Amino acid sequence: MQKTIGILAHVDAGKTTLSEQLLFHMKSIRQRGRVDHQDTFLDHHTIERNRGITVFAEQGMFTYGDASYTLIDTPGHIDFSPEMERSIQVLDYAIILISAADGIEGHTETVWQLLRKHQVPTFFFINKTDRDGIDLDAVIENIKIDLTANVCSLADFHEGIMDNPLVEDIAELDETLFEHYMESGYDKELWLDSMKRLIQDSELFPIAHGSALKDIGVLEFFEKFHMLTETMYDETGKFGGRIYKIRHDENGNRITFMKILQGTLHVRDEVSYGERTEKITQIRMYNGNKFTTAEKAVAGEIVAVTGLSEAAAGDGLGTCEDKAVFGLIPTLTSTVIFDPSIHVKEMLTCFKLLDAEDPSLHVTWEKQTEEIQVHVMGLMQLEVLQQIVLDRFGYHITFGDPKIIYKETIRSSVNGYGHFEPLRHYAEVHLKLEPADRGSGISFTTICHPNDLSIGHQNLIRHHLFERDHHGLLTGSALTDVKVTLLNGRGHNEHTAGGDFREATYRALRQGLEQADNVLLEPYYDFTIKVSIDHIGRVLSDIQQASGSFDAPVTVGEKMIVKGRVPVATFMHYSTAFTSYTNGRGALSLQFGGYDECHNTYEIIEQIGYNKDADPEYTSASIFCAKGKGYTVPWQEAEAAMHLLK
Repeated sequence: MQKTIGILAHVDAGKTTLSEQLLFHMKSIRQRGRVDHQDTFLDHHTIERNRGITVFAEQGMFTYGDASYTLIDTPGHIDFSPEMERSIQVLDYAIILISAADGIEGHTETVWQLLRKHQVPTFFFINKTDRDGIDLDAVIENIKIDLTANVCSLADFHEGIMDNPLVEDIAELDETLFEHYMESGYDKELWLDSMKRLIQDSELFPIAHGSALKDIGVLEFFEKFHMLTETMYDETGKFGGRIYKIRHDENGNRITFMKILQGTLHVRDEVSYGERTEKITQIRMYNGNKFTTAEKAVAGEIVAVTGLSEAAAGDGLGTCEDKAVFGLIPTLTSTVIFDPSIHVKEMLTCFKLLDAEDPSLHVTWEKQTEEIQVHVMGLMQLEVLQQIVLDRFGYHITFGDPKIIYKETIRSSVNGYGHFEPLRHYAEVHLKLEPADRGSGISFTTICHPNDLSIGHQNLIRHHLFERDHHGLLTGSALTDVKVTLLNGRGHNEHTAGGDFREATYRALRQGLEQADNVLLEPYYDFTIKVSIDHIGRVLSDIQQASGSFDAPVTVGEKMIVKGRVPVATFMHYSTAFTSYTNGRGALSLQFGGYDECHNTYEIIEQIGYNKDADPEYTSASIFCAKGKGYTVPWQEAEAAMHLLK
């Protein structure tokens, strides 16, 4: 049986330490490393060891009982959370680590939400319970309040036998089981099978506790974890898999890490993804930074392959044709600053390699400013990128001050019209634009009848809508949270050519935006702040000055906890001041809370200075043809000129 498990948590909760203990107990490593000793097995990169944090998702392998395990240790710092999310999609089971000393923190909630989004069965391990003054019951109560009430204690589970509290907890979650319990009482095998099913269906979340550093409760927890988890993969079907990360080895080879979801993969097999088909030239089994080669791999295994030149994280392979959608999006953009003696193509090549490994970087070359731009989650990621470029490529670089990534949407529904008809070209597109739920992105549907416009042309319009980000009118930022409906369209049997529908679609979209009530969006943090009562006044004042909002503070012992929401722009540097005036005794947790209306729209519009009429990539005007000559119709007059409306 193949099992892929992941350990996830807020930074400093003890993920890597727990991973080291498990690998040691399973004889995958000979000695346990420690983060503070800079000798851990999975955090083997110099950057990770120097900083004492996990930056890259790495895997260890071991066997236990009848199962082969791949253990993925994921980053816990918010700046590297996209790396964590890419790993989640290939997990069979997850272990959320919570520090008993700190309780549920901002990033813990992010992890929980992502695990629920990807439907990954989850266990909790409350760590650091050996410390003085720990209130274990309070931590469990917070899990019930903030995350899920459907938890059970593994302290009531012994070698497959359950104590009464656990027996009753499970019976209450299953009506048939409850009736059996009332009539016949507890049945060991039935309850064990039911508990496995409830865990697998994410209806029950077991909790254990101990100390990873002192190796208290670790092996006992894993023995129970092993007994309560199982997987079923079909090794006989056609091959299907999912890519979760890209790396490059010391020789520059592109290494594609994937989870095989179905069938068997052999060296020299041809694998399809998107519109490409390529041959697998090598299969690697990684344990830390070491690997062995294999001639084949089967469903359920995590493997690395060479031979796939363009595949990206999230891509489906073979029978798995869909592409994973990731929810954690960088909120800052920064310019790469480097020595003028280095040719820009050399630097861009380096960053394109990094972009393949971390697609959230969204590396772009801005022609107008002749700058390389990267998207990042936070300031620490910029520091790490600077070190990576030096270590891997030998270049000293810095970054410009990070700027907020703004987005735009609409508040009202409108119809947009686009026509493109220079001589010997023809395409007309009618679109309906409607505001959509926050965070939903761009969606597309069609009510156009195939008799009016062929399915092929309708699919072409869909393709052009999703082939790139589209500019809003206020700042030229990416358009989002809009539902686009194709109302009608027309082509020409002889004159419609390659890019005609692209031109008509872009013009229809832009013409609709000209009529809409446009809205500027900015990223927000959801925050949790814990401070002494003496500092709560300063905290609330700072939040208000930062244009944030908050719930009523809650008193817990001698501390006060306040939760709320605040713009990233006003709060991304706040941690320095916070640490200073609390003398390091306060706790500030930030997690990405999505996009919402900008708190200072007019100031940002003026600051960016975008001219919608001078955008080289867009125009809202349409082009018509008369007497063998094309002419331009401005957007205000375009609707009246459309052929399909006459």
